[in-house]
This record gives sequence, C-alpha cells and structure tokens, in this order.
Amino acid sequence: MYERIKGFRDFYPAEMSPHRETIDTIESVAARYGFREIATPALEHAELWTDKSGDDIVDELYAFEDKGGRHVTMTPELTPTVARMVVAKGQELSKPIKWRSTRPFWRYEQVQQGRFREFYQTNVDVFGASAPEADAEVLAFAADALVELGLDAEDFDFRVSHRDILGGLLDSFDRDVDTEAAIRAVDKREKVEPAEYYGMLENAGLTYDEAREFDDLLDVDDRQELVEFAGTDRVRDAVENLDAVLDAAEDFGAREYCTVALDTARGLDYYTGIVFECFDTTGEVGRSVFGGGRYDDLIEDFGGQPTPAVGVALGVMNSTLPLLLQRAGVWPEEALSTDYYVLTVGDTRAEASDIARELRSRGHVVETDVADRGFGSQLGYADGVNAETVVVVGERDLSNGEVTVKDMTSGDETTAPFDSFLDEADRPTYDDFA
Repeated sequence: MYERIKGFRDFYPAEMSPHRETIDTIESVAARYGFREIATPALEHAELWTDKSGDDIVDELYAFEDKGGRHVTMTPELTPTVARMVVAKGQELSKPIKWRSTRPFWRYEQVQQGRFREFYQTNVDVFGASAPEADAEVLAFAADALVELGLDAEDFDFRVSHRDILGGLLDSFDRDVDTEAAIRAVDKREKVEPAEYYGMLENAGLTYDEAREFDDLLDVDDRQELVEFAGTDRVRDAVENLDAVLDAAEDFGAREYCTVALDTARGLDYYTGIVFECFDTTGEVGRSVFGGGRYDDLIEDFGGQPTPAVGVALGVMNSTLPLLLQRAGVWPEEALSTDYYVLTVGDTRAEASDIARELRSRGHVVETDVADRGFGSQLGYADGVNAETVVVVGERDLSNGEVTVKDMTSGDETTAPFDSFLDEADRPTYDDFA
C-alpha cells in the first residue's frame, strides 16, 4: 500500500469544506478591496531565490535540474514570482497594481505544528504605491479578513516594525556591521536562547556590549528616543513613516489590531520598510500566523524600473491560520452540506431530473441517484451527505400529481403538488407545505 509523503496532506471532503470556506472568505474580502486575481506557475528558476538569499537556501527548496538542464524549484513563496511578472509587463500595467492569488507552495523544512512541506497561501500585493496608505490598506485588508472569519481584537495582534529603524540603529554603531545578518538575528530573538541570539549579533559585527545595547533599544516605547540615539535622517524618516502608516491604519479601521514591536524583523532580506506579523494573543498558537511588509527594491533588483511594493500572505491550509481559528472556536464545521437530495422510486428519472436541474439553476447543492439504488439506500446516502431536504419522486406519488418532501432534521414529511412544488419558494422545504 502506498503511503503519503511526509510533510504533505490529503483533504477528504468534510475536511476540505472549512478550508474552502476560509479561502472564499479571504478572497471575497480581497476582491472588495480591488485586488485582482492572478495565477502563477508551480515551477520557477531557482535563481529567483538563490541570487537574493544565497545558495544555502537551496537546502530549504524542492530544487532540482530538469530535463533541459535548468536549475528549477517548486515555488516556495510568491513574492519573487509576482516581481518577475511586474518586470515583464510593468510598463503596460496601470498603477497601482493590486493582485491576489491563492495557491500551494513547497518548502523542504522540518514538519511541525502548523508547518508542512506543502502549504497554501492567499497572497495580496500592491505595486507602484509608496504612500503610507498602501501599507495601511494591506493591514486593513488582513484585519477585515480575520474579522470576517469570526475573530476580533481579543484574538489576534499585528506586531508592526520598520526595517529602516533596525538598519539605522545598527548603522549608528561605529562598526562594520552586516545589517542583513543582524536583522536575521532579530527575527530569531524569541526563537533561540539569549546566548545564541547575542552570539548571532556578535557574528554580525557588534561587540557583546553593543549587542546588549542594541537589544535594549528594541524595547524602547518612545520612538523619539530612537531618533535621538541614532541622530540620522534614516531613523527619523523611518519613525515618521511608521507613524504615518499607523495614522492611516487608524482611518482605515485597523489601528486597534496593531502593536509596535521592533523585534518583528521578518527573516527575508528583500524587506525594506514596514514589516508586520500576526500573532495569537493567547500564545496558544506559538508561531507567527502570517506576515507581510514592504519590499521596494525587489522589482528593480529583478531588472525592472524602481517600483515600490507591499504585500501580505495569509496561510489558508497546512498553516497556522486554521490553528488560530480553531483555538478561537470559529473554525467552520467539518461536515458536508447538501441542500436537496432528489430520491427516485421506479421509472421517474425524467421528472426527478427536471426538479434537480431547476433547483441547481437556483444555486442550490442538489444530489440525485446515480448508482441505481433502492429507496432505503438512497435515503441513507442522503443522510450521509447531510441533505437538508429530500424530495421523493415516486411512481405512486406522481400518479396523484404529487411528490413527497421530507425534512431530514426532524424526520417529518408531507406531500406537495408536483406541478407547483417549485413555484412556492426559491428554496422550497417541508415548512412550505406542512
């Protein structure tokens, strides 16, 4: 018997149902914000990632040489792909460009709670807008999506930071600091032991005492103290930008979900400005639920014109967002849902099919017999797919010009005129004829 590969999952219909509802909700919110759907390939040139992050990242990719001798990888995340797409047609696209997509990604990493080797994300990005309103809109979309999924401010928190504040503070030390390495260390601040964390900062170029001093700055509440400490335009401008984004988030209805947390760094090197991560406020889901931020240099790095960009990616399957929804008690029910089962008895296929087709044309989920089963087997199947209403189309009933309408929750049933059954209501049920 063949077994599933480690890090991958099967989703049977009842398990898939809440994921589909989650995806539909998030995509619906994104569509209302004007984010247009795109589709992207599963396979990309590995250089999209290795050129920016180094060859060591190959260990985290499903990368291989294809039959054409190309070094390719299963796509581990979307940002480089959409950057490539913008470069390809950037001059033809009206800006700001607002895109969304939901699709699977693949990373070869350690399997743990909420982290699989195949996972699905809904990605939302804005290209061509540098104003604080663009960052705030991404935050507002993410907040609205979570609220529509049933969460509130007691359930989640956006920890917001700014990469230029971190980089500017590091530049203020009289050292040749590897800024990207130091920021990657900050990203691991809560994930490793203090000794290892300070060691990473030392390896990036700070002394131990400077590493402690820098770390203390991350907990400063008064951002003007950071400006005064650094004494540079870079930090001042970054603080002003952070404040402007938070002010816009207030107007857009997302400020209540935001907490300034300078130790939020995001590990990927292409982030340039505002960054944020969503966390479970109770701590029960211990890892970041999702994150996003600004990456203004990536389009130019890929050969395009300078184009500011900001985005967010919400994990919708094999990720921590479902864990948060389950913890908060708002995960959709894992069950099949069927509006009608049209049950045939005798030679009534034509009449039953007429009813089924009309109900489907009204947008209802309708099943009917395709296995030539008897009455009891059909009724048992209808119960198994959680049919709300069973319409029995039998030879005896039809001879009287009727069908039988059964409410599957109560077990009550009654008859209804065959000719006018579909005229009583858009969604006729037992109650319409009882």
